[in-house]
This record gives sequence, structure tokens and C-alpha cells, in this order.
Amino acid sequence: MVKGTHSMGLKSGKKNFIRCRRCGKKTYHIKDKKCASCGFGKTSKLRTYKWKRASKR
Repeated sequence: MVKGTHSMGLKSGKKNFIRCRRCGKKTYHIKDKKCASCGFGKTSKLRTYKWKRASKR
């Protein structure tokens, strides 16, 4: 029954995301080789969606 602190200690040192070269945010996935924020590695254009923009009222 060791599912507490000892198990959490084994998770240290592993990284999934590093800093992106294009946008500078810590959203570049190492295995997938693409940025979740700007789309670097997947597309040459910046990743944008219409739902992300605030609507003008």
C-alpha cells in the first residue's frame, strides 16, 4: 500500500512540454514535435480559431 509520496517521487524529471521556438510558450510537445499554442511543427501558419477571438458587440 504505497500509493502516496513514494510513487510521486518516481515521476520527477520527466518532461512532456518544452519552450516553443516560435511563440516562446511552454507548449511544444516533445514526442509529437508540435506546439499546442501556435501550431509550430504542424503548420507554417499560426494556429488560430474564431472561437478564440472575442466577439465585437
